[in-house]
Amino acid sequence: MSVGQLVELLLPLLLLTLLIVLCVQLLAPFVGLLLWTIILAVCFYPVHLKLKRRGMSNRMSAILIGAVLSAFVLVPTAIAAMSAASSVPELVSALQSGERHISPPPDRVRDLPLVGEKLHGVWTQASTDMPAFAKQYGPQLTSFTKWLVAQAGGLFVTVLAIVAAIIFAAITLAYSDAARAFTASLLAKVTGSRANGEHYMDVIGATVRSVANGVIGVAFVQALVCGIGFFVIGVPGAGILSILAMALGVVQIPVILVTLPAIIWAFAAKTTTVAVIFLIWSIIAGLSDAVLKPLMIGHGLEVPMPVILLGVIGGVMAYGLVGLFIGAVLLAVGYVLFIEWLNPPDKTKAQLGANPPS
Repeated sequence: MSVGQLVELLLPLLLLTLLIVLCVQLLAPFVGLLLWTIILAVCFYPVHLKLKRRGMSNRMSAILIGAVLSAFVLVPTAIAAMSAASSVPELVSALQSGERHISPPPDRVRDLPLVGEKLHGVWTQASTDMPAFAKQYGPQLTSFTKWLVAQAGGLFVTVLAIVAAIIFAAITLAYSDAARAFTASLLAKVTGSRANGEHYMDVIGATVRSVANGVIGVAFVQALVCGIGFFVIGVPGAGILSILAMALGVVQIPVILVTLPAIIWAFAAKTTTVAVIFLIWSIIAGLSDAVLKPLMIGHGLEVPMPVILLGVIGGVMAYGLVGLFIGAVLLAVGYVLFIEWLNPPDKTKAQLGANPPS
């Protein structure tokens, strides 16, 4: 082969490689947004189909889903932000001026293991001499305030990203037929046949919806049950504890990490009867996922529930929150490929029989 022929062969490959690298570089900042867009579109595609069957147009159905999801995210966020903006400065100024005081700690706080004495002393100082408390713990309070502001800013950016993903998911649903045809064609190219492409597309879609229902849905129900208990007995920071309970449920960590401090507080600050009832309620809430997950995860799938759960846990550890779906989808597709390799279809068996491996 001459040098000219070699250049003619390699130059298009180099240009194609350069084009692919530049496209990946341009899309890299939007990978997270694109993944959540695809996840939301897949999750709400059945709802989209139901609305279309009831006579709603493709575009109106997508707009309705996008508007409802955006309101579901923005309305609670706006209420919480306005409440914090109006109450926090007022509370701080009232404490600084002495118009409002922190109530003294109950005597049972002393009996808490390890931290009881120190917590009781700090709480007592804050309730009796707020200026001295603020002066002594000023650096810690300043650091905590900065951390809180940073977390609030990060939460605001996250909410905007979620709303953007909802908007793009609604646009994807408006063109769902074209998007589904494109995905089927792409998977057909990868798998070698249209039937295989449709099959794996169904596996991916069912896995994503199973994770959304069985992991996020169950975590929401579990956090709701825990939150009811927190609010009924008046646990301080009940809203934040409920959000933490849902976050732990999503990443498959037992909610005992949240309920245990609340149980200790209940035995320290409430009557024994109330504390025991709250303990039983917390145990029921903590065990609820063991009942709900088998009913929600893997139901109607050809992939067993343990495979989905392993993908969820491993995906979260490897890729963060979006790994919930990435890990489950990868393990589900890998499991299906492995089973089909062990038990090939009749057509594949015939081909192997006609052309046995050497």
